[in-house]
Amino acid sequence: MTNTEHAQHTEKPILVVGGTGKTGRRVASRLADRGLPVRIGSRGGLPPFDWEKPETWPAVLEGVGAVYVTYYPDLAFPGADEAVGAFAEAAVAAGARRLVLLSGRGEEGAVRSEERLKQSGADWTVVRANWFAQNFSESFFRDPVLAGELALPVGDAVEPFVDADDIADVVVAALTDPRHTGRTYELSGPELLGFHDVAAQLSAAIGRTVTYIPVTDAEYRAALAEHGLPGEFADLFALITDGRNASVVHGVEEALGRPPRSFAAYTRDAAAAGAWKD
Repeated sequence: MTNTEHAQHTEKPILVVGGTGKTGRRVASRLADRGLPVRIGSRGGLPPFDWEKPETWPAVLEGVGAVYVTYYPDLAFPGADEAVGAFAEAAVAAGARRLVLLSGRGEEGAVRSEERLKQSGADWTVVRANWFAQNFSESFFRDPVLAGELALPVGDAVEPFVDADDIADVVVAALTDPRHTGRTYELSGPELLGFHDVAAQLSAAIGRTVTYIPVTDAEYRAALAEHGLPGEFADLFALITDGRNASVVHGVEEALGRPPRSFAAYTRDAAAAGAWKD
């Protein structure tokens, strides 16, 4: 895509699928701050968008020039690649040229979705990320943090948690600058942390004790069932426990020319913003 063609496409609305989620709302906010037209793709949006209802896709894709694609619940879940592939084809058919996919680092299922998106013929960028730091403040780990106990089936494994703000900055760059076309960026934070380290840093930032308690996979699955959550969420912990992502990668620097934010910086800023206020 030439710079002129890119400018024409960024004048069209940019669809942010999952625009109310952890990365989506950050991407939408950054695009709006640049004065770019944004459309939110969500079940509560106007028009509504639902991954499980392809009949909702045409209305939300009408007239858009670029799309940030996030899939719920996760690209590792069965059927994700078929849905992403069909959506990408629909987006290109509707006139969108630029697709940026949020993918999972180290997830075989995610790679299948990446390939399906590339086959659409769009100008693509893939952003692979491992576990978000914000899972501890904006998602399913927040309540355990507030309760002071992180009971998880990860043993002594380590993870280079990535900040959702870094992900959003890379995605916005990919959506608005044609130099990122055809690139796959692997993102992580700047350091490997075990969950005892995570608990210690959370404790320091919040000002009260948070303890990490290792549990078995069976115990965790039982807890998921008790709360009505799918067992597949337990499968995602394999991405931590088998060590496939136990290394620091440099996609943030490659895309943005700056280092990623540390987990300590995340906890400090999240606590200051009231993330763990009851």
